[in-house]
Amino acid sequence: MRTLLVLGGGYGGLALIQELLNNHLPHDVEIVLIDRMPYQGIKTEYYALAAGTATDYHLRIQFPVHSRLTVRYGEVGSIDLESRIVFMDSGEPVSYDILAIALGCTDNYHNVPGADQYTCSIQTFSGTRETYRRLNDVKPYGNVNIVGGGLSGVELAAELRESRPDLNISILDRGERVLSSFPAKLSKYVEEWFSEHQVQTLGRVSVSHVEKDALFNGTEAIPSDVTVWTAGIKPVQVVQNLDLAKDRGGRIILGQYYHIPDYPEVYVLGDCASLPFAPSAQAAGAQGEQVGQILQALWRNETPKLHAIRLKGTLGSLGKNSGFGLMGQRSVMGRVPRLLKSGVLWMSKRHFG
Repeated sequence: MRTLLVLGGGYGGLALIQELLNNHLPHDVEIVLIDRMPYQGIKTEYYALAAGTATDYHLRIQFPVHSRLTVRYGEVGSIDLESRIVFMDSGEPVSYDILAIALGCTDNYHNVPGADQYTCSIQTFSGTRETYRRLNDVKPYGNVNIVGGGLSGVELAAELRESRPDLNISILDRGERVLSSFPAKLSKYVEEWFSEHQVQTLGRVSVSHVEKDALFNGTEAIPSDVTVWTAGIKPVQVVQNLDLAKDRGGRIILGQYYHIPDYPEVYVLGDCASLPFAPSAQAAGAQGEQVGQILQALWRNETPKLHAIRLKGTLGSLGKNSGFGLMGQRSVMGRVPRLLKSGVLWMSKRHFG
């Protein structure tokens, strides 16, 4: 019996597993999934959990139940590529014939002193729960600062404004505007929404260090009851520890079929993989399906046929009634993109659940 070991039951890992289970998995192949949680968390909605507008339970997707799939719970400690063994935090070894690394990402603090100690995160389910507790324990008129004006920071700020109209909320970004990777027209719409809803957006802020009750833009202290960090990501520590070629973001450089060149039995998915587009749930899911198709072709002794991954666009929410998005080169704003995002979430839960 050959073992396909999948590390991580997020968008990439789960898409790979479902692609294989739905398409005649060879009788001599078993799949083992290792994840720290007994379900997938819908990470694209963690901002709502942190703000208190979505419940923990409604952001869970149960893993598939199948006679050829074994799910093991725990934390991955290290990976020995030479010996084809994964070691759990407990020291327990798990061997494999084929490995898929889909462990996701963690916050990138860019070596800012105090950031890892004094800021909150929305990168993991457990971290987001703690962020929810801290945000909702802030007394009225308290100061909440969100570092990073990308998609996560914008959605969190908007959702928190609807949840806690009594708080002073600010987004701090190094660029001149929020959503700097989006067209200026779309950024302007979002900043106007924030202005109407009393959320402050501060550009050209370079956080020099963070303390318990404040963060600093150089020598300027900005009071903060809670600071949430959404200013970048990097692969998890287990992947960072692998002695492999990586890109500037610390993601593993891969061969044609998303495998490690020196270890063709090892595939890397999602936020851990160096791909020609920004990390996203959509990209991880599409790549997971392709790796499933690659494995199926190889098991049939055929040459895999790949098609370019084409992402469908990006959608973001501004609370429950407004949103924004980029569909190809077209910017969309208002209620329609918010409805579209709700539909995508419903379809995702239906597909994976």
